[in-house]
Amino acid sequence: MTYDYIVIGGGIVGVSTAWQLQQRYPDKKVLLLEKEAEYSRHQTGHNSGVVHAGVYYAPGSLKAKFCKAGVKATIDFCEAHKLPYNQCGKLLVATTPLEAERMNALFERCQQNEIEVELLNGEQLNEREPNIKGLGAIYVKSTAIVNYQEITVKMAKRFTELGGVARLKHDVVELRENDDLITVGAIHQGCEVEFQGKFLITCSGLMADRTTKMLGIKTDFQIIPYRGEYYQLPKKYNEIVNHLIYPIPDPDLPFLGVHLTRMIDGSVTVGPNAVQGWKREGYGHININLRDILDMVMFPGFWRVTKKHFKNGLTETKNSLWKSGYLKRVQKYCPQISLEDLQPYPAGIRAQAVMRDGTLVHDFLFAESPRSLHVCNAPSPAATSAIPIGEYIVDKVDKKAD
Repeated sequence: MTYDYIVIGGGIVGVSTAWQLQQRYPDKKVLLLEKEAEYSRHQTGHNSGVVHAGVYYAPGSLKAKFCKAGVKATIDFCEAHKLPYNQCGKLLVATTPLEAERMNALFERCQQNEIEVELLNGEQLNEREPNIKGLGAIYVKSTAIVNYQEITVKMAKRFTELGGVARLKHDVVELRENDDLITVGAIHQGCEVEFQGKFLITCSGLMADRTTKMLGIKTDFQIIPYRGEYYQLPKKYNEIVNHLIYPIPDPDLPFLGVHLTRMIDGSVTVGPNAVQGWKREGYGHININLRDILDMVMFPGFWRVTKKHFKNGLTETKNSLWKSGYLKRVQKYCPQISLEDLQPYPAGIRAQAVMRDGTLVHDFLFAESPRSLHVCNAPSPAATSAIPIGEYIVDKVDKKAD
């Protein structure tokens, strides 16, 4: 069988894309390939479950546009399919005069992005959150929490109900393209299998650079993994906060900062940090992969970005190794948490696209060939934005077909 579209990647972006392709083209044959035995086993299944409002993003950027549309789309999807969500809101808390200055600038950006926010002084913050200390905060009303794994599984079910074909446990190892077809070679239960399609879309996250290389597409980026480590608070702290609590970020590194996050199951997590990963899919305690390390150290952008952010990287690594340093970052706005309260919780890996000159890619990045489109960077909040991202990808495929 020759498929009209083949989508690689069973995370939320890939599943959303396949689902929306099948909706738009009900008579077309769409195939979704995922190497794991379940959907959302990597970035989608290792994030904090936050539906972000788009506070940090430059006005007019794809991230700002997708995030705002994604909040509504995600909540609408949860309501339509009876999936749990809690629109509890978020507080970005300033604890120093510098953070207060940044808070005011961030408040203006929220207004430019037309996000409904409220600026709180210290007294108003204390009224909302008695256990949180700070000079003030931005209250972001639309922020919510969900379970992205459940959303992805439900999307995949809708995709197959519409006639789409999904194949789990198919690890793609080869891609070939000619004037008429794309051929996808995969390993399934130790056996080599091939699929043919008229057009290919890859949403392969941590492996995004490797799928472009399979087709010989020249790119100027590489995926560098950054490990995000979390802790969980004891059950006695399940009511410690009423909202999600975030620090005011450094505008140059907005993904850094330890949060207090109310999870959809009622628990509260602390984190993440951002330390150098030495394995792209390294979620355990010891995470070393020689191929991943070799790819990094042979790429000039790795050394340039490491040099540029060396001080921050050193601090993050130190706080990863010594939990007391990690604790101090939480205690600056929630002083009652102690070292014994930081209990183990699974880590996540951020797939960060880095350019050859060491520049971090903060917005979406695509690559293409005549019969393929590759999502090379889908930065946070990609899970929040998965539905509008999928629609955008389908529109791009439409244009290429025309």
